[in-house]
Amino acid sequence: MNKTIGLIGGMTPESTILYYRILNSLASERFGAKHSCNVLLESVDFGMVSKFQKENRWDLLNEMMRNAAINLERGGAKCILICANTMHLTIDFVQKAIKIPVLHIAHATATEIKKKSLSKIALLGTKYTMEKAFYTDVLSNNGIETIIPNKEERDIIHEVIYEELAFGIIKEDSRQQYLAIIERLIEEGAQGIILGCTEIPLLIEQADVSVPVFNTTEIHATTAFNKMID
Repeated sequence: MNKTIGLIGGMTPESTILYYRILNSLASERFGAKHSCNVLLESVDFGMVSKFQKENRWDLLNEMMRNAAINLERGGAKCILICANTMHLTIDFVQKAIKIPVLHIAHATATEIKKKSLSKIALLGTKYTMEKAFYTDVLSNNGIETIIPNKEERDIIHEVIYEELAFGIIKEDSRQQYLAIIERLIEEGAQGIILGCTEIPLLIEQADVSVPVFNTTEIHATTAFNKMID
């Protein structure tokens, strides 16, 4: 069986559910239908996370994520997943506080992009993920050029994440808005689309898009599972 995977979840509960479902599905496929994944969950309050993000209090977010990671390590986790793309802004601070690895979602995603020999990718996510360099720098270091949606598009993407997807609300109008943005990015030269928020797969699937879609939630969870198999 697999070693225990630690999840820092709650950001949002909807995406945490996806991680848990994916990991258990992988265990069932690998070990047999009755098996499930060894998972330890430390869930934080998304209300406080969202508040601190808006206030630009990344010092407090660093502390919150560090404390969660320490609890998971003490609980027996052998690796940790931060179950949100945006909160990887805290990963360096978190990793310094513990001895077990914190698996970076952008590194895992870059590996999958390189497997398909793609060099120009569009990134969808929260404003923090799209506008800050923590994600695009990882892609650039792997030889991948990133296209970012324009400001109006970023506003739409961000609002849908925080006002709808975070609460499990799926609207067809929002899906069509996302698809229109994706189509424009493809016309701009995007060879693939990163669903760089762990809730976006609730809204967009590969079948909706004409180029490869990179579901970061699935990629991240699968990477951890494969690393933790004995």
